[in-house]
Amino acid sequence: MIVVYTPAGGEPEHYDASTLRVSEASIVQRTVDMKWQEIASGLDRDDLDAMRGIIWVLKKRAQPSLRFGEFDPGVNEMTTVMDDREVDNYIDNAFRVAEAGDTAEEVADLLQSHLPDISMNPERTRARIAERLAGPKAEPETEPAPEETASSEDPSPSPTSSTPEASTSDSSPTSSTSRRRRSTS
Repeated sequence: MIVVYTPAGGEPEHYDASTLRVSEASIVQRTVDMKWQEIASGLDRDDLDAMRGIIWVLKKRAQPSLRFGEFDPGVNEMTTVMDDREVDNYIDNAFRVAEAGDTAEEVADLLQSHLPDISMNPERTRARIAERLAGPKAEPETEPAPEETASSEDPSPSPTSSTPEASTSDSSPTSSTSRRRRSTS
C-alpha cells in the first residue's frame, strides 16, 4: 500500500508501507497503539492513525528528530492507493473467483468501476483489467517443419558419428581422461 500525503497547498508525497523495516513497524505499533495486522488492514480502510504512523516513521528517515506530535496532517490530506503488484494480485484473484461463477465481463465491469480510483497508476490498472478480460494471448500458428528425406548416401536407419564425442560427465571418466593410478606394489 502506498500512503499519499498531500499537504494543503503542496504536492502529493508517496510513502510505500512495504518499505518499512521491522524496527520501524515496531515504532509505529507502539506509537499508534495498534498491532501490525491492524495497521495493515487499517491502510485498506484509510485509517487515520495507521496512515499517519506510516508517513511519520518514513519521514523520520530524512528528519530523525521529527516527533509524532509535530506531524499532524489534516484528515483529508491522506489516503491510500494500491501499487502495481497489489493491483495485479487483486485483478488475478477477482478473475479466478469469476471462473467459479460470475462472468468475466461482470468482474471486469466491477473492477473498472472502482479499482482504478484506488490504484497508483489508474491507466495501467484499466489496461491490465482489459488485458485479463481478453484472456491469454493466442499462440501464433506455426507451420510444421517439412519432413526430412533420407539421403541415398546413408542407408543406415540410425546414423552414428564417425568421430568420438568429448565426455560431458565428470562422474564417468573415460580412459583418455582418467589419471592412471600408481601401483602400490
